Amino acid sequence: MDVISVLNIQPNYMSKNEVLISEVYLKSISFKKGKKYLIRANSGKGKSSLLNFIFASNKNYFGKILFDNFDIKNYKSEKISCLRKKTISYIFQDFKLFTNLTVWENLIIKNDLTKFKSDNEIQSLLKKVGLYKKINTKVSKLSLGQRQRIAILRSLCQPFDFLLMDEPFSNLDNDNIKILTELINLEIKKQNAGLILTTLNDEYLFKYDEILKL
Repeated sequence: MDVISVLNIQPNYMSKNEVLISEVYLKSISFKKGKKYLIRANSGKGKSSLLNFIFASNKNYFGKILFDNFDIKNYKSEKISCLRKKTISYIFQDFKLFTNLTVWENLIIKNDLTKFKSDNEIQSLLKKVGLYKKINTKVSKLSLGQRQRIAILRSLCQPFDFLLMDEPFSNLDNDNIKILTELINLEIKKQNAGLILTTLNDEYLFKYDEILKL
């Protein structure tokens, strides 16, 4: 997939007056593969909703979202599952990890579906973010920052044309943000992928092609 087109969309729960000043909602914009986009907004302005719309996990909006000119609302569930496996990866704000499983099990569940990385590569990622010693620890025993790091690593265990990141570093210190930014940049470059990141105020360490106010 080369382009995600967002055409005059508006969340069902928002009035037109609420989104008139947005540079995304009720506008026609395109996110292109290989480019990095920052979407900045205050809490409650629809950042998570926008990414969920693109991920096709929430269809409660007016307007259209097109993947290479195909309206995603017309995709069947099998097609959506395939896209999430091979085309779009998503770092959720609330992580969506399996808390009753270990760190390793959470990562390998994704990788068993995609066959994208070797066990050694995943172990190397865990070492780089300082969590290798937690490999057999249940996620329920981890801090929020540790969980966030695992959620980010899981997102890299698949091929993708676009990586969606919803306030991905909210529980991390500057040292961890730097390490993870480098890992993400490396994977994005390797896959020539696009990045769409939402945030409250921080721009972090990425070099963006476009910054939009939601």
